[in-house]
Formats: sequence, structure tokens, C-alpha cells
Amino acid sequence: MNNVDIRRIEDFIKTLKEDELLYMNRLIIERVKLLSQQKSTAHMAKFNIGERVYFTDYENRLIKGTIFKLNKKTVSIKTDDNYKWNVSPSLIKHLDN
Repeated sequence: MNNVDIRRIEDFIKTLKEDELLYMNRLIIERVKLLSQQKSTAHMAKFNIGERVYFTDYENRLIKGTIFKLNKKTVSIKTDDNYKWNVSPSLIKHLDN
């Protein structure tokens, strides 16, 4: 999208009434959710139950484990030290054996 298109959209938005803006807001939010779900699904498709993976936790520690469940939005991983994590598929990498 170029600057001319963006300006035209901005000008259009300025003409809308409150109820029209609220409607447009709902449409935009639904579109963003759909795109996010598509992205998550694409990341999820890279993994299978039983695969060895790793990720870094909130303290930047390397966590290794095995996928035991693929959920709607997360991957369930059982770690080598027997803990269970639900992790976004975008944060997981395959573990080279």
C-alpha cells in the first residue's frame, strides 16, 4: 500500500459517523484475529506429537522436551525434567539430535 492509498483511507475514515466507525473497528479486529490464527496454524503445522523441541523460557533458559499435544493455540511440551509447558508454536524450534 502506498502513501496515496493510505491518505485516501484516512480521509474516508474522517467522514464516518460513530456507529460506522464502530462497525469498521469490529471488521478490522476480526480480520486481525483471522490473520493471527492463520499465522499460528502455519507455525503449528511444522510440528508433530513426539518430536523433540526446545525453546527459551521467560528467564532466557534453554528448555528441551517432547511434544505431547497440539492444542488450538499452543503446543504442550513435556520437558526432560518432567515439567509440562504450553508454548506458542512460534517460540519452538526443532531439536537436532
